[in-house]
Amino acid sequence: MTQINHTVIRPEILSMGAYHVPDASGLIKLDAMENPYTLPEGLKTQLATHLAQVALNRYPVPSYSALKDALREYAHIPADKDIMLGNGSDELIAILSQAISKPNETVTVLAPAPSFVMYKMSGLFNHLNVVEIALNADDFSLDVAAFVAAIEQYKPALVYLPFPNNPTGNLFDASAMRTIIEAAKDGIVVVDEAYQPFALDTWMSQLGEFDNLLVMRTVSKLGLAGIRLGYMAGSPALISELDKVRPPYNVNVLTEATATFVLKHADVLAQQAERIRAERTRVCAALAQMSDVRVYETAANFVLVRLSEAYDADAVFAGMRERGVLIKNMSHAHALLHNCLRITISTPEENTAMLTALQAALND
Repeated sequence: MTQINHTVIRPEILSMGAYHVPDASGLIKLDAMENPYTLPEGLKTQLATHLAQVALNRYPVPSYSALKDALREYAHIPADKDIMLGNGSDELIAILSQAISKPNETVTVLAPAPSFVMYKMSGLFNHLNVVEIALNADDFSLDVAAFVAAIEQYKPALVYLPFPNNPTGNLFDASAMRTIIEAAKDGIVVVDEAYQPFALDTWMSQLGEFDNLLVMRTVSKLGLAGIRLGYMAGSPALISELDKVRPPYNVNVLTEATATFVLKHADVLAQQAERIRAERTRVCAALAQMSDVRVYETAANFVLVRLSEAYDADAVFAGMRERGVLIKNMSHAHALLHNCLRITISTPEENTAMLTALQAALND
């Protein structure tokens, strides 16, 4: 096996582990917040016909105007705001990091913790000073005083406010968020609404109040995780600067064609989200009936639970996997997530199987 010269790789990269995606073969997959529903058969056939007409030998139209128009209508993006597309939200986060990074200067990113891991990872990849503000331990709400103090101390170029938050699932208080947004007026604030279809709340209509505010979303949770498409809306002046960092043709023609087609049938996606929200209510009620299990309030398509000290999250996670159900063990991700498990809400059948596997694992 050929050996690489490790001196050419940055030390902080060498010290990291790669983002781990576990093998879910043969398992009920409830670890990645995916929509369990596919398109109806009739729409699948129409989509296949539509995709057959795509010119795979040509680059995408650089403006992506048709897709942006479809997203604007679907997401109710204000007419005076611009849109930038990404190969998933991950790329948009990377673009933000690249745009603010400055050689030989300390540039700070603020984010709540625990939260989406890519805020921190992207910051580290781009030589940024990532400062994480711990959420309040009792209910995972924002520590507004700590956030404002950090803003005053570090003068962050970028602040992330997920709405709802992953992995906790809760919606942060609107007044608390507004306080932070107003305090961070000299930097960029990103409200990450990846789980908006299940929260039914948004900051999109408030973009006009803040020139430094961006609202970021993804189509992944709608049921299109496989096409990798994220989008971000904000002031034309800010979007135009960030767009300079975006790679040309970053969204491929099949993604563009698929998203444009499916968004014409947004009612189907809305019905699927409604079914997931209904199952969320049922699953959370069933979990709350289990002894030694604390269920946290959620506005997403997943729920976070904490096991009492009578149980070990590692053992329960392993017990559920042995029974054919894969969830996410969060117990080592952050100190505030001790003994926590995150469970994606799925179909009634898969949710029932999950509840059965969890109860059996607790009884081991």
